[in-house]
Amino acid sequence: MTDVLTTTTSLTHSWHPPGGVTTRGTLLVLPGRGEHGGVYERFGRRLAADGYAVHTTGPGVEDAPDSIGAALLEAAGADPVTPLVLVGADTGALLALRAAGDPRLPVDGIVLAGIASAEAAAPGRTAGTAVSGIVSSADSAGYRPGDGPGWQDELGARTACPVHRRRLSSDPEFRRGALSAPVPAALLEPTALTARGLPVLVLHGDADPVTSADEARGRAEGFPRAVVGIVHGGVHDVLNDASHRTVAATVVQWLERLRGGAELSPVLTVETDPHHVLGRIPE
Repeated sequence: MTDVLTTTTSLTHSWHPPGGVTTRGTLLVLPGRGEHGGVYERFGRRLAADGYAVHTTGPGVEDAPDSIGAALLEAAGADPVTPLVLVGADTGALLALRAAGDPRLPVDGIVLAGIASAEAAAPGRTAGTAVSGIVSSADSAGYRPGDGPGWQDELGARTACPVHRRRLSSDPEFRRGALSAPVPAALLEPTALTARGLPVLVLHGDADPVTSADEARGRAEGFPRAVVGIVHGGVHDVLNDASHRTVAATVVQWLERLRGGAELSPVLTVETDPHHVLGRIPE
């Protein structure tokens, strides 16, 4: 089997299933504050290996939320394989909710990861306020000369994965400090997604210092077909945090259920007690 096919343009990044693997669906990833599509290479390659085509939007889409539908159509290309799923992180999650209402996009489901909130982006709050000290001096490989505690705090707020910390630290396209920028007011406007009844997977870290897990749970209550996954010890960039493998596996399992229909019927049920069958209690 050949490797995952990766393509990159000045605007987007894409990962396609290896040769011989049938494409099972299409994911459109909307990055969050400070990020670009390449930040999701690890996620894209893993999902592509499981048979899903993954595309990211180009830079600047958060500055033009009214045109996000057109940007996603361009990223998806002609005749994308269904189900078509939007994957949004941070402000990208808010963009995904907005884009789902675009009638040109035949969206089948949405994944919301580390969703941003108005409270977390209030002017004057820094991203690392609640997590100062998470990044230790011993974990500073890849830092640029002159990086101070503010950058270490931002990394601590974003991810506990040392590989991803190094990736962000050495990435010239990543915009430092963006996590404390205000969320555009247009993204905080109510959407009509609830009326559409789309399946939604909400993924959030219970140690996220940017948006609380309770706020994410509250958001999920507004969706009639919501599944919530809480990452124990997870911080904000949940798709790229220390538990990224488990999170990616959860996304794949949800996608496989989505392929069976919007009812999200279980594909497999794990019975934790092999002695407890059909309600019978062992003697």
